[in-house]
Amino acid sequence: IIHRLPIKAAFGSGMRNLPALLHWQWGLLGRLLAKRKDYEIIHACDFDTVLPALWMKFFHKKIVIYDIFDFYADHLRSTPDFIKWLIRKVDLWVMGKADGVILVDDSRKVQIQQAKVKNLQVIYNTPKDYQPEISKGTKQEESRLKLVFVGMLQVERGLLELLMVLKDNPQWHLDLAGFGGDEDRILAVSSSLKNVSWHGRISYQKALELSHKADVLIATYDPSIPNHRYSSPNKIFEAMMLGKPVIVARNTNMDRIIEKYDCGIVVDYGDQEALSGALSRLADDVELRTRLGKNARAAYEDEYSWKKMEDRLLELYRTVIDAKSLKK
Repeated sequence: IIHRLPIKAAFGSGMRNLPALLHWQWGLLGRLLAKRKDYEIIHACDFDTVLPALWMKFFHKKIVIYDIFDFYADHLRSTPDFIKWLIRKVDLWVMGKADGVILVDDSRKVQIQQAKVKNLQVIYNTPKDYQPEISKGTKQEESRLKLVFVGMLQVERGLLELLMVLKDNPQWHLDLAGFGGDEDRILAVSSSLKNVSWHGRISYQKALELSHKADVLIATYDPSIPNHRYSSPNKIFEAMMLGKPVIVARNTNMDRIIEKYDCGIVVDYGDQEALSGALSRLADDVELRTRLGKNARAAYEDEYSWKKMEDRLLELYRTVIDAKSLKK
């Protein structure tokens, strides 16, 4: 059952969102208090939700699992440094008070090494195994190379460079979908390109269907952003699950994973020539695309399947529940 709190906030607006964020905290705490007899465990996702959860732990004896998708202070774009410093200190303290902490990658342990964490588990942001059916006869199938990007529309994800490469290679086609703080800027460029199809905000199932049609997926994040240097986004695991090669930027942690399993190509972030060269290789060499895709699928099955992550999650829950039982 999903209960939604209809609290509006602008995306990527920094401190201007503070009133809405405070409203969200108050609204979430109220909902948790109203339903407190219906649950024993709170699975709090990111710093946005963990403070009301801790209130319920301290005053109502609830178990709190703190699931950290991104280290919050390093995720903020338009927030003053002293506010980021304060959030960092509070976040590290919170991690030590939670009954269990989940990270999405081993590399992120460096970001939280000052926290006194109990029951740490790494659960990669990987999807359930799913092979969508593909409709036939779309215009993209006429393209020499089919690319897909679905996600946050931010310039720090190499999208402007990708669009410039597509401008020089009209025989390639990009399906673009998502939303984000730089949406208007990115769409202003993409709207002038006939080989880019804009899908707007789409469902997760539709995102997988688009990705399944692709020859190559794109995940080129700017390594100068701290969270990107420790990233392991669902895009690369979706690529693995679907058996698709993926292009990633160097020094983003993704490059380590991709090179280890030989399931994509690594380029320097912002290097249009390198990106164009990588796409040209994949466009010209179907056997290379096939080999990288097979390696990707093997990596998913052997290391990153959701079944393996599910087992880790259940083990963490058993651990924290047993620990609470011993205290009674």
